[in-house]
Amino acid sequence: MDLALSLLALVVLSPLLAAVAAAVAFESGRPVLFRQVRVGRNGREFGLYKFRSMVRGADRLGNWHTAQDDPRVTRIGRFIRRTSLDELPQLVNVLRGDMSLVGPRPDVPAQRALYAPEDWALRCSVRPGITGLAQALMRSEATPEQRLALDLQYAREHGVRMDMRILFLTVARLSGKGGN
Repeated sequence: MDLALSLLALVVLSPLLAAVAAAVAFESGRPVLFRQVRVGRNGREFGLYKFRSMVRGADRLGNWHTAQDDPRVTRIGRFIRRTSLDELPQLVNVLRGDMSLVGPRPDVPAQRALYAPEDWALRCSVRPGITGLAQALMRSEATPEQRLALDLQYAREHGVRMDMRILFLTVARLSGKGGN
C-alpha cells in the first residue's frame, strides 16, 4: 500500500513539487533538497530527503533540533514547514523502502542517546514514517518526552487501523497550526 500511494502522490503532486522547488531555488538558491542521515528500521541509517527550508549550511550553524523562530529558517521555509510541504520529498524515501507513510519520525543518530536501550530497540523495530502518532495528535507542539512516548506507543500497537487513523488525523492537522 505504501508504494502504490507514494507513487500516486508523487505523480499527482508533481506540479506542486515543482512549484515548491522553484520557490526554494528563487529565494535561496540551490540545492533545493536537503539530505540528512536518519535511523530507520533495525537501526539502519539512510539519507532522508526534504525540501530545504533553512539557509545553506544551517546544519553547521546550529543543532539538529529546530527552535521556535529559528533564524536559520528562510521565509519560504517557514511556509513549507507550516504546511508540511517540506516533507513531500520523503515520498521518494518510501519508494526506496527506507520509510513508510506512517511510523515514528526517523531520528538522527545522535538522538539514540535520548533512549534507554530497550526503547531504542522497540522504536527501531518498525519502519519510520512521513507522519506518525505524535505528528497526528500534537504536530510540532509535542515535547521530546511526549514524542518519545507516542513513538513507542506506535511501535507497540501499530497496525492498519492505527495507520489509517493517523493518516486521517494528519490530513486534518494540515491546517498549518502547530507547525514549526
